[in-house]
Amino acid sequence: MSRHDDTNTLRQMLDHVEEAVALSKGHKREDIETDRVFFLATLKLVEIVGEAATRISEPMQAAHPEIPWREIIGTRNHLIHGYDAVDYSILWDIVTGTSCRWPSSSRLSCQNNLDAP
Repeated sequence: MSRHDDTNTLRQMLDHVEEAVALSKGHKREDIETDRVFFLATLKLVEIVGEAATRISEPMQAAHPEIPWREIIGTRNHLIHGYDAVDYSILWDIVTGTSCRWPSSSRLSCQNNLDAP
């Protein structure tokens, strides 16, 4: 059994996904490379979502196959452990909601009940 409450963790993930998308509004693709604060903020939000995904129990993950769990965790690991070689395009696609590797807020939302299975 998970030490963390899955429903609460999913809601936190949703909040951070929405925050990352909102943060990208008004920015251009090149800002991710030229605006250090924007880059670090988006990177941190992606890190938090990916880290939270590792705490979701297997039964909850199985109950929500529409959420790309492995991709979320894998992308987080790649971005964090390969920080000296961050693919800015991937990070931009994540925060603008165009990445198939990352959940849109709709996939994390209550379209499917977030309660534990």
